Order: sequence, then structure tokens, then C-alpha cells
Amino acid sequence: MITAAAASVTAAGAARLAYSAMNRRPPGGPKAWSRTNHRGEPVTLLEGPAVAVGAIGGVLAQAGLASVTGAPGWRHATALALGGAGAAAFGAYDDLAGSGDRRGFRGHLGALRHGEVTTGAVKLGGIGATGIVSAALAGGPPVDVIINAGLVAGGANLLNLFDLRPGRAIKVAVASGGLIGAAGQGGDAAPRLGAALASLPPLAAAIALLPEDLGERAMLGDAGANALGAMLGASAACLPRTGRIMLLGAIVSITAASEKVSFTKVIERTPALRWLDMLGRRPAPQVPAIPARRRGVMDLTEAGTAARSAEKTHPAPPDE
Repeated sequence: MITAAAASVTAAGAARLAYSAMNRRPPGGPKAWSRTNHRGEPVTLLEGPAVAVGAIGGVLAQAGLASVTGAPGWRHATALALGGAGAAAFGAYDDLAGSGDRRGFRGHLGALRHGEVTTGAVKLGGIGATGIVSAALAGGPPVDVIINAGLVAGGANLLNLFDLRPGRAIKVAVASGGLIGAAGQGGDAAPRLGAALASLPPLAAAIALLPEDLGERAMLGDAGANALGAMLGASAACLPRTGRIMLLGAIVSITAASEKVSFTKVIERTPALRWLDMLGRRPAPQVPAIPARRRGVMDLTEAGTAARSAEKTHPAPPDE
């Protein structure tokens, strides 16, 4: 536990340092990373690469600290780091080069059927390949490699689907980290503990930048959400096979549902989910109520407006 705590502090510190450095000198300039959020306000996507850097650094630090005590862990840590780095790289590619015209599996696969290779399709293929390599590096029988690859790629894609409102993806990631620990109930305690501890550094890196996300100054973007989801999926490789199958089934089911259901609408209609979603966020903008006017007054006002409009003989100046 001490090793995991030290690695988490390292991950959080590395994420904050990376975010500060990238904001001072954004790769490619600040405009490349600037986007408009749901309020129509500018935010930066630099949170995503910073979270990925912190998460990978924390995982490797955890393995290094564990090796001092003679505990194994480099193999699994390298698999986590590779899964996170690959997902972050392909996610950043989609962030910077993607147009956003095609969304979801249906949109990207539909484009492929018409001979159009979208950046999203490249990202999906790249993260899929990254998941296979990461799972193979973690080791195990072929069936376990297939399951683990699905967890890495599926986790990367699923978490990105929640990055639509401030802090939502990070909150889902924290909840998922708890579920990863709970999924091993009934099995050996050691795998459960290994999965829980492996997920701590990536979560610490994300939580370190949660204030920037909730304050609507930054967002994870594909780079951060894909990396965080992939590393959480890779951390589940320590779980018993039954727990991993359950998690993979949940990921596939929720991802399929996202093609037909709006997560935002479901959250807004469910009081408990809406409360959690708004926790720590800026209040939603209030639309001022317009008082109803009496019929007679409205008729007189509209008549006066029509009369004044009829008197205009010159066109209005163009808007500035």
C-alpha cells in the first residue's frame, strides 16, 4: 500500500507538471489544442496528454518501487504503460486531425464501407492493435490474451464516450476503478489487490487535473480519455477470468447502447445520476423567464412596431 501511495503521488505530481509545461509551450501552438465546450466557451485539450504522462509515470514508478522490495511487477506495469501510451497517441491523432463529422462505431464503419478512412477509424484500429500487444505482453493463455485485449480497447473507447461534460469521464473512471476491485470477489485476494493497486496511479493523475476539468478550463479529449480507459482495462488483467468476462460484457453492452441512447439525456432524467454529474461543476445557465403580456397590450405593441417598420425608407446598416 505504501508503494501504491507513493506511486499515486508521483502520478499526480507528474500530471500537474506536464500540464503546466504544456500550457507554457503547447506542442503545435495553443490553437491546435483549443476547442469549444458545451457552453460555447474555449477549453484546452492539453489535460489529456498531461494525464497520460502522469499515469504512465506513476505506473512505472510503482513497478520500480515494488522491485526494490523484490516484488514482481515490471511485466504488468509495462503492459499498462504500453496500453496507455498507444491509446494516448492514437487519441491525440484523432484530437488534432479529426473533423468530428463521423462519430461512433456506426459512423466510422459506415465511412469505411464507402471507401473513406476517417481519423476515428484509424484510432479504433490503432487502439485495437495496442490492446493486443499490451495483453500479449501481460501474458497468459490465448483466451486470456483475447479477453484482456478487449478490456484495453473497450475500456479506452467506452470512457471516451463519457467525455461530454466537465468531470464526467473522470468520475466514471473513479467508479470503474472501484468496480474493477469488486469484480474479483469470490476469487483470490491477491489478484484483486493487484488490480486495485494497479489502477491507483492512472486515477491519481486524472484526479490531480479534475479541478481544471470541473472548472471548464480543460478537458481530457480523446488522448486523455482513451489513455485512462485503456489503463483501467489493462489493470483488470490481474482479476480472475470470470471477473474479466463480466467486465468485458458490461463494456460491450454499454458501448452498444451508446449507439442508440444518449448518455447525457439518461443522466439528466435520473436525479441521482444528475446530482453526481453536477457535483463540483458550475451551475447550469438559467434561462430568464419572459412574463406573459396581456392580449390588448401585445396587440397595441405589435401594431406600433408594424407602423414604425412601414415608415423606414432606407435599409438598415449592416451588422458589425
